[in-house]
Amino acid sequence: MQEFGYTEGRNFDIVNRFAESHLDRLPKLAAELVQLNPEVIVAGATLQAVALKKTTSTIPIVVPVLADPIALGLIESEARPGGNVTGIAPYVKGLPAKQLELAREIVPGATRIGLLDDVTDPKAHPQRQEIEAAGQAMRVSIITVQVRTGGDIVPAFETLAAEHAEVVIVEQSNMLVLTRKQIAEAAAARKLPSVYGYRENIEAGGLISYGIDLNWCYHRAAYYIDKILKGAKPADLPVEFPTKLELVINLKTAKALGLDVPPTLLARADEVIE
Repeated sequence: MQEFGYTEGRNFDIVNRFAESHLDRLPKLAAELVQLNPEVIVAGATLQAVALKKTTSTIPIVVPVLADPIALGLIESEARPGGNVTGIAPYVKGLPAKQLELAREIVPGATRIGLLDDVTDPKAHPQRQEIEAAGQAMRVSIITVQVRTGGDIVPAFETLAAEHAEVVIVEQSNMLVLTRKQIAEAAAARKLPSVYGYRENIEAGGLISYGIDLNWCYHRAAYYIDKILKGAKPADLPVEFPTKLELVINLKTAKALGLDVPPTLLARADEVIE
């Protein structure tokens, strides 16, 4: 917001509400924010946007990570949202299949690939479908374990280890990035190399990520807020898609797992954490 000439406390004020991963709190928190009648609401992710959309059809809502918005009834189309919701769509078609290829590059010849599937997040369904389809084409077994809360993480990795998964793909989801430290510890404890979509997971101790830059998505949200504060309507602000993907590798984690990262993979990395 500073880049657009705003100063918090002088040009605008921010009022925060946090569900702290408790989805049952979202309707109440959405109602509290709507009652304040703000000029614009930033919804942290899609499920927050769904709760807000059910509460207001007039207050503009900007979503930095907007998943499956047409099917959820949040917008009419990416080019013309048509309602009070707009933002950035982080799901990149084809990316999950690339993550599966990356998993087999990290563990050559792997035939049993685990998938940590967050069934509460709208972004998860298309990811799971792509990975399962790609797995079938590659003739590898996809071992899908569903999770709903942070309490499911450790049991999920216990199941994946018991099912002899050789490497695990962790979906891009709100909950799975918020519990990134717990996931990294669970994967390390069972010596399971894991592939992620967010660099935040790698900074927390994960092995390798290939995906969008979440920071860019939230940074870009300021563009929408500025436009709306200057009179633009969300209905007329097209949903945008990230154009850059980044590959991040944690060599410390690789060493702890006893893995030698291929030099060709290191050469492709945007960042190597040592």
